Amino acid sequence: MTTVMIREGTIDDLDALVEGNRLMALETEDLALDVDTLRAGVAAVLRGEQPGRYYVIEEEGAVVAQLMITFEWSDWRNKTVWWIQSVFVPEAARGRGLYGRLYAHVRAEAERAGAAGIRLYVDARNTRAQEVYARLGMDGGHYRVFEAMR
Repeated sequence: MTTVMIREGTIDDLDALVEGNRLMALETEDLALDVDTLRAGVAAVLRGEQPGRYYVIEEEGAVVAQLMITFEWSDWRNKTVWWIQSVFVPEAARGRGLYGRLYAHVRAEAERAGAAGIRLYVDARNTRAQEVYARLGMDGGHYRVFEAMR
């Protein structure tokens, strides 16, 4: 039986998260990120030096899905809003509902934390990114700027 666990990312996940972000940028925007800059940025979040949080799905000791959240104060709601900054599921792991499970977990975490909601913004002109995210299992509702706001 395969062991699947959803958890917060740790510094031990640094290599996997950097590679996932690198591949996501290539796939969604044809953008080759500088790996050293990316590594420093991911590490700063994992060490708590910058606001944000990574969530991962681990399967048999390997990261098979990742989602990065940042936090923004909403004066309209007098609460924090969680922003999905990046999400990646390797192609070999797609079609298994991993993104849906990861999103449900993060949404429950946001609700427990009293967040006003979760947002993901993808520019409507970036159809490439929208197609990739659709293959991950995101429906069109994820592209609304004020998704699930309370």
